[in-house]
Amino acid sequence: MNKQKLIRKFDKQSALYEENTRKRMLKEWRQHLIEGIYGDVLEIAVGTGANFPYYDMTSVRLTAADFSPMMLKRAAGIADELQMQVNFIESDIEKLQLPGQSFDGIVSTLSLCGYDDPVQVLRNIKRWCRPGGQIRLMEHGLGSNILLQSAQHVVNPIARKISGCHWNRDIVQMVKDSSLQIERMERHWGGMIHLIWART
Repeated sequence: MNKQKLIRKFDKQSALYEENTRKRMLKEWRQHLIEGIYGDVLEIAVGTGANFPYYDMTSVRLTAADFSPMMLKRAAGIADELQMQVNFIESDIEKLQLPGQSFDGIVSTLSLCGYDDPVQVLRNIKRWCRPGGQIRLMEHGLGSNILLQSAQHVVNPIARKISGCHWNRDIVQMVKDSSLQIERMERHWGGMIHLIWART
């Protein structure tokens, strides 16, 4: 899908994303994933700030990036309500230029489905993170059941057209291909939801 078309799609969906943020959708998993992260932290594809309530801002200095201006506007509103100081960056994550070893931790939730080259994004994450830095991922991808995987492959073209994301990506293999070191992983919803704690 054309990137500008994808940005317009997410701009239009931003109100729904904000509503889900306020409802604390996927709260338990988000809280579990974010717990304990500290220092200079980058969250990519931040959306409307669904993870913001779970950061300990006494120990985190947060930078948040997204390519959708409407998503960032709504995320800034959430940050204001929570009295959080956040540095926002509007950028296509696949074109984002940041100095190497800039962050102690990097967070991505439900974003790898949308990139043209998700492995390169993960390699960039590794480069942006300081040695031994914390990588926290919550992503959806191929389930652990063969029948479920087959269904995901079948519906993927339709899902891509409607939502702008792939439903059949092999998240674990992508992380391995990026040379990030997986320390811990949980899988939910038939293995489709991946919670990954990794290091550089």
